[in-house]
Amino acid sequence: MGASLTARRRRGGFPLLLALSLLLLLGAGALLVYELVAFSRREEQLPAGVTVAGINVSHLDAREAVARWERAYAQPIALMYPDENGDNLIHLHPDQVGWRISSEPMLAAVLASGEEEGGFWGRFLDFLLGIEQIVARDIPLFADYQSSALEMFLRDLASRYDDPPGSPTYNLQTLMMVPGESGHALDIGAAMAAVNQALRAADGRAVLLPVAPIGDQSQGLHALRALIIDYLDSQGFIYDGLATVASVYILDLQTGEEVNILGDVAYSAASTIKVPIMVEYLRTLPVAPSADEAWLLANSLLCSNNSSSNLLMEIIGGGDVFAGLRRVTDTIRAAGISNTFITAPFYLGIEGQELGSIQIPPTAPNPNFDTRPDPFNQTTAEDLGALFSLIYDCAEYASGLALALPAGQMTQQECRQILELSSANDLQRLLQGGIPPGARIAHKNGWIFDTVGDAGIVYSPNGRHYVISVFLWEETEFQDYEKLWPLVEEISRAAWNYFNPENALPARRTDLPPTAVECEGNYLPPGPEFVNLNDINSWRR
Repeated sequence: MGASLTARRRRGGFPLLLALSLLLLLGAGALLVYELVAFSRREEQLPAGVTVAGINVSHLDAREAVARWERAYAQPIALMYPDENGDNLIHLHPDQVGWRISSEPMLAAVLASGEEEGGFWGRFLDFLLGIEQIVARDIPLFADYQSSALEMFLRDLASRYDDPPGSPTYNLQTLMMVPGESGHALDIGAAMAAVNQALRAADGRAVLLPVAPIGDQSQGLHALRALIIDYLDSQGFIYDGLATVASVYILDLQTGEEVNILGDVAYSAASTIKVPIMVEYLRTLPVAPSADEAWLLANSLLCSNNSSSNLLMEIIGGGDVFAGLRRVTDTIRAAGISNTFITAPFYLGIEGQELGSIQIPPTAPNPNFDTRPDPFNQTTAEDLGALFSLIYDCAEYASGLALALPAGQMTQQECRQILELSSANDLQRLLQGGIPPGARIAHKNGWIFDTVGDAGIVYSPNGRHYVISVFLWEETEFQDYEKLWPLVEEISRAAWNYFNPENALPARRTDLPPTAVECEGNYLPPGPEFVNLNDINSWRR
């Protein structure tokens, strides 16, 4: 009985081992729950090492991270406009240009980067072991703004801070340009690129705006025009008067800019019409000119020999000088030279010369000025300037006159020959008298009792070649060469000084002959066998 009682007492005792086991299990479960809660809180934070557009958002929650990068990219851009007084500071707030950040896709990319580093339990195990995941990834910026608004902002800034250049002036004594003070202007395109980069940067949000010095080149020809008019006034020659008229046409062959002073007034063309005659003669030749034909052209163009010019037109007309006159006029008008014509042969004053004329074509010169032009032979300064421009483009680029006339009728080689022959016109006065000795000029002059004209191309050493055409008329019975010729030469010098400031002529040349140098025995080749239209001065060597 005693042993049985003892056994029952042992079986009815407290189960310590079981309780302890349960306690340990409960503790482990609680610890697991605790760690899971701590881990889940850590999971709500962004991974270590991740950056968004250069901004570190490690261990921040989503709301804090978004606030951080939006705050950083909302900071104003410091724009510095440099000038002679220092840097002008202007702040550009991103919202002024419609700046918008797309935070949702950026945040999604950040969260996805953390999930890519192992599964849930793998990351939990690392958490338990104290191993921190470092993502080391930068999420690019997703943002945009209105480029038109930025451009408007910069243009408004430029309107306030840009300094326009001063207009050039001139010196009537030296006939030279005085450049205006240079200014400075914001480079809008480069500024937009720099500001765009600053808007997309988390730090370094400052821009030294690109500002460049500028000069007002476009106003230069306006100053040259004013100089020419003031110079004529200073010499007592009213360019738009009742008894005096001056026409000047200057074309910058590099830029296409021009000076046009009454360029559409009709004048007696005199011998300047021999340029269109040469154009038509070469156009009609099926082959290169023979030695005799080249000699005839040289006499017509260089020596202004009227009988040679009449013979050229007779050959052009197939033996009929009036047919030749018509072809010269029709061709020049087909090229767009609309106020130039010749309708009668040059008067030779010899017995037996056939006189008469063809019908005058319709023209539309300036009706406000009457220079009493020859009714049978007329041109304008603008027309002759345009013709030389067409010949130049034809000679240099196979365009110009070669394209103005039907295909193949005028070749590049023929245009070069016209200019080469014209460059031998070495009378040393008029346009040639206003440029340095030895400077190349291809030109043709002409004068009668009340009119003097000269037109051609000046080849500047610096490459700034230009067309110049000048006509002067004075109501008189006999031209005062000592008055009109120096005016042409000084207009030519003013143009030369404008295009060649580094090689200017500050004073009128004192080495000019008293009158034009005679053609024969000086710059006319001594015979047909010596005329080389491709190298007109080869006979001198």
